[in-house]
Amino acid sequence: MKLYALPPRIQGFIFDLDCTLYTHNQYARNQFEVLYARLAGKHGLSPEAMETEVEKYRTGWSATHDGKKISLGNAFVHFGVSIEESVLWREELIHPENYLKPDARLRETLSSLADHAALALVTNNPASTGRRTLAALGVLDFFATVIGLDSCGVSKPHREPFQKALDALGLSASACVSVGDRYEIDIALPLEMGMGGILVDGVADVYALPEELEARLDANGLPCESSFT
Repeated sequence: MKLYALPPRIQGFIFDLDCTLYTHNQYARNQFEVLYARLAGKHGLSPEAMETEVEKYRTGWSATHDGKKISLGNAFVHFGVSIEESVLWREELIHPENYLKPDARLRETLSSLADHAALALVTNNPASTGRRTLAALGVLDFFATVIGLDSCGVSKPHREPFQKALDALGLSASACVSVGDRYEIDIALPLEMGMGGILVDGVADVYALPEELEARLDANGLPCESSFT
């Protein structure tokens, strides 16, 4: 876990979803496989060849953009799949209910955080898929808003989904922290916007957040009402 520019009192958390609020390699891989397979059919290639072409494009894009990374949805636009079509594909092909189950420890963690701050979700999947995933994990009720690919018509890293989450929470960037597993996608832009950032390696790091934040607050001598446990 790496923490960046945390505000003295956190009033809101903006969470990423996939590989942040759960760790399930098979499901994470399945999401890519079904999308590559659908794109491969559109281009008359095998799924393996299509994945190679997309990843070649993403690598080239990164090389010409100072090492930044492009999301899969934005890469698909280059291959003739609009964001609107990507939304439809993801709603049809991605089924979190088949892989995920309620996570009691995640629920306890988010309950602790939600006692002191508002929670939002920003995902590059459609908002409906995000809500279904949260429901499968048993934590949907903790989130004040879910912002997805269809909410703004753009995917992370883009300012608009993060700003929409801030607006929905009614909070300024300086009072919020973005939490995710990819620095370039989930953390870098929120830092530019004035938020704090927490880079995690998976849900195990999320479990540790209340204790980690409590320790930092104690070390800084902040008042008890800023506690997260």
